[in-house]
Amino acid sequence: MNLVGTEQDLTVEKSVLGAVFIDPNVLDEISFLEDRDFLSKKHQQIFNVMKWLDKKDKPVDVVTVAELYVQHNKLGDVSISYLTDLEESCPTTANVVHHANIIRSKAIRRRGATIGQQITDLSRDDFETDEDYFSAVDSLITNLRPDEQGKMRSLAESRHDYFSHLLEVAEFVPTGFKHFDVWAKGLWKGWLFVSAGRPSVGKTAMLLQRVIGVAQSGPVLLWSQEMDEDQVKDRMISNVTGISYGKIKAKNLSVKEYGIIEAAYDQLEELPIFIEDSAGITIDEIRATARRYKRKYGKIAMIAVDYLQIMKIPQKKSETRAQAVGNVTTAAKQLAREMNCCFMMLSQMTRDSENHRKPQLSHLKESSSIEQDADVVEFLWHDPEDTVSSGKVVQQFIAKGRDIGINEFRLLFRGWKQQFMELVKE
Repeated sequence: MNLVGTEQDLTVEKSVLGAVFIDPNVLDEISFLEDRDFLSKKHQQIFNVMKWLDKKDKPVDVVTVAELYVQHNKLGDVSISYLTDLEESCPTTANVVHHANIIRSKAIRRRGATIGQQITDLSRDDFETDEDYFSAVDSLITNLRPDEQGKMRSLAESRHDYFSHLLEVAEFVPTGFKHFDVWAKGLWKGWLFVSAGRPSVGKTAMLLQRVIGVAQSGPVLLWSQEMDEDQVKDRMISNVTGISYGKIKAKNLSVKEYGIIEAAYDQLEELPIFIEDSAGITIDEIRATARRYKRKYGKIAMIAVDYLQIMKIPQKKSETRAQAVGNVTTAAKQLAREMNCCFMMLSQMTRDSENHRKPQLSHLKESSSIEQDADVVEFLWHDPEDTVSSGKVVQQFIAKGRDIGINEFRLLFRGWKQQFMELVKE
């Protein structure tokens, strides 16, 4: 940026800060402006002080701003005369929004130039995989966009959008489980759906059967962290063909069974199911991949992760494990909304759950964050008193259902072929 451009930028910044001194109420009008948008570090600091005073319902003027600098021994950073000059530099607040937009627009372009250089620098770094590189680039690009503040609208302003919404066909994603789909209308776009269960109740089998059902409606991205891609396919093939999972796993197949499997695979490969068997996946890597597939296919029906607690979850020194997990579930929920799809995530349960007959929300491992962010929480559990001769009865308990309520279903799990079917309640 040339010197003239810099002087003009600083003049506009002074005008905005001066307008705040004249009338602090203009902070509400320029709430979209961030401190990082100011070119001058001094102006960034002054703007931060102004926002802090306003948040605390304290007066915002030259005296109060200077007093804070005195309290923190920072008066050397800015003189009282400089603050006074800011106030005098702006004769009116009439153009403050226009000037604030200029500041933000200039800042976005400065950040773009900086990030361009950072992306160039990344090319010299040693990443384990290309996906790690893409994720790093995507993270930088995300930081370029301003922190958009939601804009309030009156009912009159949003009338047209609402009636257009009513005329659209409701898009629910069927799971292939008839009773659940009739009750919940399938999976809802924007959901974070958490599925938890006790050992040996078929959590992964349930997930894979849903993946097959949901893929009828659109692309499904599946991250498997404990099983490799072939093991995932073994289970899916067993589910579709009814051939024993044990026989497939042991590769003890007759010529006829091999032919059945080949025909089933031909059908499955027509479905937009994409599998990654990386261990320790991060939510940033999931986001980057999801965005790429959304651009390629126009939509995503479901993102699925097996399972939450073995993801690579960054934890800051000041954070607890539960808080770190909460950052991931919050990001997963945001991604579900951004991609307009369902994000289905398997979760562990606490050891204490074994001491109770029926699981509760508190039995989710790191439960507080998961329970808060999830739209739906499902538990799969086995009641020893509920038995049938044809397989294992698994109880499906929807313990939390935003917009749909809670419910219970009986499922028959035939583990030898990795297949669930719904039973009529007795």
